[in-house]
Amino acid sequence: MAEVRGTCDERFSMVRDTLAANLDAGEDVGASVAVFLDGEPVVDIWGGYADVEGTRPWEEDTVTNVFSTTKTMTFLCALILADRGELDFHAPVARYWPEFKAEGKEAVEVRHLMGHTAGLSGWSEKLDAEDLADWEKCTSLLANQAPWWTPGDGSGYHAVTQGYLVGEVVRRICGETLGTFFAREIAGPLGADFHIGTPPEVDDRIARLIPHEPVDLSLLGPADSIPVRTLTNPQITGETSWHEWWRRAEIPAANGHGNARSVAKIQSVLAGSGEARGVRLLSAAGCEPVFEEQANGTDRVLSAPFRIGMGYGLGSDVVPLGPRACFWGGYGGSLIVNDLDQRLTVCYVMNRMALDLVGDRRGASILLATVASLANASS
Repeated sequence: MAEVRGTCDERFSMVRDTLAANLDAGEDVGASVAVFLDGEPVVDIWGGYADVEGTRPWEEDTVTNVFSTTKTMTFLCALILADRGELDFHAPVARYWPEFKAEGKEAVEVRHLMGHTAGLSGWSEKLDAEDLADWEKCTSLLANQAPWWTPGDGSGYHAVTQGYLVGEVVRRICGETLGTFFAREIAGPLGADFHIGTPPEVDDRIARLIPHEPVDLSLLGPADSIPVRTLTNPQITGETSWHEWWRRAEIPAANGHGNARSVAKIQSVLAGSGEARGVRLLSAAGCEPVFEEQANGTDRVLSAPFRIGMGYGLGSDVVPLGPRACFWGGYGGSLIVNDLDQRLTVCYVMNRMALDLVGDRRGASILLATVASLANASS
């Protein structure tokens, strides 16, 4: 069986065995798993390799690009500002960002940005990948763009644009970038090794993502369809994350770098109703907007049913989570789940990418092993 290092409460040995099995089967090259209960780590493990050649072991401090798992950090920034009374999710975006009201967007609310219902899932103007490092260009184009559907009328996954949209609202309120706010107000107090805009000193610890096999983009639909326009302008692949410009930029929906421990350290604050390990970032009431349903139906971009709250995905017939649980995942397979009733946080981060846009079955297997372990411990 593959070597899995770190610490694991024996109640959760099934989680350790699941990671080892994934590594043995070649489904994972390198990965880390963290489970926090009542804000404390009960599983903090890692194994495999940080490179496809198998020459660099995945270490305790190895980090990688977690793609859309980054969004959950952006959500927390917004939740904190809302809890402080500086942001109203039900207010027009233009209250904070006046230029946004162009092209009939006067009534678009902040909650529409959070719930992928704003009709701005992609850019109408052609962008190169490197343009994503130009914050002013990306946000100005969105401010001046007409929605692709009636805002509030169902979701369409704002795969990359969501970070710029919410991030610009944060910047207008705070006068600083979302990455700066996140580092000072969240990652710093929690001692979490997670970065939105990754500094050079972290580079040597990064496990480069291993891309999945190429896909036929024509399967997404016609060239002018919403899925194609969203996911191919610009097209982002695992190789995109290899570039220095990508690491240094702040792309708050997609380019966060961390590992399962750092993601879980942060998100366990939500599972703990605003507090973890003696650090309180939110009031208990400040966590409740997460469960305000914003969309429930077939997503225009993902072509799959999704129930979405204030940022986070919520439980549904398709995603069987508890009534006060929420989740999100990243392109390639990373996954984060919070259950406020169980005071439980489960995170899986890897370097070998699968095709899935919002987590995959490897993370699901870790979650199922965690749930089974809890059930066994309480029986």
